[in-house]
Amino acid sequence: MADRKRLHYRIQGTVQGVGFRPFVYRLAREGGLGGWVSNTASGVELEVEGEREALLEFEGRLETDKPEHCFFAGLERLELPACGDSKFTIRRSDSNGSRRALVLPDLATCPECLREIFDRRNRRYRYPFTNCTHCGPRYSIIESIPYDRANTTMRGFPLCPHCLEEYNDPGDRRFHAQPLACPRCGPQLASWDEKGAVLEAGEDALQHAVRELSAGRIVAVKGLGGFQLLVDARNQEAVQSLRLRKHRDEKPFALMVATLEDALQLCEISEQESSLLTSPAAPIMLLPRKDKSSVAPGVAPHSPTLGLMLPYTPLHHLLMRELGFPVVATSGNLGEEPILIDEHDALAKLGRIADGFLVHNRPIARPVDDSVVRVLAGKPTLLRRARGYVPLPIRVTQPLDPVLAVGGQLKNCVALAEGRDIFLSQHIGDLTNTAAYERFVATVEDMERLHRITPRQLVCDAHPDYTSTRFAERYGLPLKAVQHHAAHVLGAMAEHGLREPVLGVSWDGTGFGEDRTIWGGEFLLVEHSRYERVAQLRPFPLPGGDRAVLDPRRSAYGLLHALRGPIGLEAPQPILRMLATGFNTPMTSSAGRLFDAVASLLHLSVYNSFEGQAAMQLEYAIRKDPSGAVYPLPLTGRTLDWGPLMEALLADRDAGVQTGVIALRFHRSLVEGIVTVARRMGVPRVVLAGGCFQNKWLIEHCHRRLSDEGFDVYWPQQTPPNDGGIALGQVWSTRCV
Repeated sequence: MADRKRLHYRIQGTVQGVGFRPFVYRLAREGGLGGWVSNTASGVELEVEGEREALLEFEGRLETDKPEHCFFAGLERLELPACGDSKFTIRRSDSNGSRRALVLPDLATCPECLREIFDRRNRRYRYPFTNCTHCGPRYSIIESIPYDRANTTMRGFPLCPHCLEEYNDPGDRRFHAQPLACPRCGPQLASWDEKGAVLEAGEDALQHAVRELSAGRIVAVKGLGGFQLLVDARNQEAVQSLRLRKHRDEKPFALMVATLEDALQLCEISEQESSLLTSPAAPIMLLPRKDKSSVAPGVAPHSPTLGLMLPYTPLHHLLMRELGFPVVATSGNLGEEPILIDEHDALAKLGRIADGFLVHNRPIARPVDDSVVRVLAGKPTLLRRARGYVPLPIRVTQPLDPVLAVGGQLKNCVALAEGRDIFLSQHIGDLTNTAAYERFVATVEDMERLHRITPRQLVCDAHPDYTSTRFAERYGLPLKAVQHHAAHVLGAMAEHGLREPVLGVSWDGTGFGEDRTIWGGEFLLVEHSRYERVAQLRPFPLPGGDRAVLDPRRSAYGLLHALRGPIGLEAPQPILRMLATGFNTPMTSSAGRLFDAVASLLHLSVYNSFEGQAAMQLEYAIRKDPSGAVYPLPLTGRTLDWGPLMEALLADRDAGVQTGVIALRFHRSLVEGIVTVARRMGVPRVVLAGGCFQNKWLIEHCHRRLSDEGFDVYWPQQTPPNDGGIALGQVWSTRCV
């Protein structure tokens, strides 16, 4: 026994749901080691015993050969006396103790499973719920830690003898795969009509959906994290019917195509974007569309980009291979409500939208929308963080006390943190909607239970009327309110591990300012554990307040009134009265409203049917301008004065300069304004945050110009630049401001 040792390991990280225990089992057996491995509430524990050389090799391979989706967040090693153990076993999971095991996101179908479902000789041929330790549902089915079948929504599907044999075979890739299923023992498909009558089952149900979609009908499909509404993307009449029934005027729809080759027929796709499309996360990618494509105009009106994704479940692969054409694949919900996960709820709420339903009997534990990614300045940037990315934590540089952050009002996402891990929820939505608020409350409870973190402090937005703020005030814990635009900057600092000082450029549509005006064009210096507004865009009046979000003309009227006064201003009388009296006319420094005003003045947008539409139209209008002209945007004191910019812009418009050239000069001017402030402050690290920096042209040219000037430039990438990243900054405020 002198040369024998026994080692005990406690490992934290993504070590459950990735085939880690089977990997350890095979590794130990290959080395002739005894011992055991077990899932725990905090991760995985294991003991190995054997000769010194074999143990050294085991420890080296434990790190280098671990499964693809596995990473270690912490590893503790303890040497124990050898006890003569020569057999290695997988022990029953231990659910006691502190819960720190990281739950894995849902993973797109792996190549091995994909081959099986199209192999006539395989017993899972055309089975829509095929998965293994490398792919399939995780976050959308898990109800508690540790990650065992009994703690998932698969517990209602006992394994048949064939699946049980795979589950217990260390040489099989389905060894201890918790969502394991086959046609004999697993979930099944059914086709319903709009009243819930069962029409077909199994393969016949899938074929019925294929016929309906081919005929131009709308089908609600129960997918991985909730329902999707599908319709033939080539069929303009069918697409418009979906828009009419869903009350979605012009906001672009996402598309799904069968293969990467099909995607290349529709969009320009770089190698980096191809890798993201085909990754286990399989997000929706925003991509430049090709001029000639088969997609109906109504899919993404007036947009030079398409939101494109590939199939990420066996069910999607089977549908898309049968159809052979692109489909709209949009969230199965009403308006801004959360995505629906239960087939009976979907029947009640989507019955007037969908012509039929393709459902299954595997329960979904929580709604998980499709994630949206866009490559900005060469960096993948999440615009909506959900499937494929949640619930992996953002790991930060300093430990945190247990804290819950409740986010903002729009694009809500909540965050729960302890230690160096910040867990962000999936996208929830607009909390002015009752159903979204109910989902918000349920998500807070779900996260606390799943991660077993009891917060000692809450953080909310400084806006007193936000639904999330009122929720936090009633929660009964010490509460900290954080200014909206500071939270944008702090979130990027947390993600990138930035040390102070940092100059934050926080531009968006709306945020409650410390002076009780509407902020949105702010420059914040974060230094010495505090922040200070060191510059801003020149404020202007906003007649009607929040109503201007939908009506860009109001921003234009307010801007013209501030620029030239009331004389000659052609506006409706109620707006003129508001501007004259100040009634319901707050002042705003919002960059988002400045974009709206310019879009309106250039006749690009009359009405915002969705958030940011006018600003998007202004970005899309950009055309080449060899002159390199830039409108003046002087920094006077602490104010970037758009007055000279607007005078020059209006002169160009009245002189008949092409709208696209004016749009380009406007964007150039904003970039130079940011560079001007950065030069004056002289801070080496600059953060670009807020919804305006979803604008690809703006962020890429800001990045280039600031980099050329010697600044290090950062922006949110693991979390959205928009309000979906607010909660991360709120959490980090407890540490640094």
